[in-house]
Amino acid sequence: MKTQVKILSNPKTEAQHQMNVINWSILHTSEWPELVLLHHIPNGGTRDAVEGRHLKQAGVKAGVPDLCLPAAKGKYHGLYLEMKTETGRPTAEQKWWGEQLVRQGYMWEVCYGWQSAVRALEWYLSLPAATAS
Repeated sequence: MKTQVKILSNPKTEAQHQMNVINWSILHTSEWPELVLLHHIPNGGTRDAVEGRHLKQAGVKAGVPDLCLPAAKGKYHGLYLEMKTETGRPTAEQKWWGEQLVRQGYMWEVCYGWQSAVRALEWYLSLPAATAS
């Protein structure tokens, strides 16, 4: 049975905005097949001290962007998106990660709301295919 995807008409939280982006991507994979690679990097959330310690030992790092599209386009190796609500702001760690990713040849964007993320994805996916070096 096919899973129904739903775009929330009035998302309130960052998580709801991000779910809208993922659901939008599912609806548009026939147009942009690369969207099947879009995934969430689960670094945020509330955890107890023991789980937090285990995740840190496993490599979880503060500030890593929320979404990653590992598809090379144009001059970029891939796209990272940091999701925020319309009124949210990136932390110092998130900005640091963005600067490092850009230095490494990735596109990084802070997206204020799910429509902002969709615009970034559409722009990125419209770039020409990357050339092998």
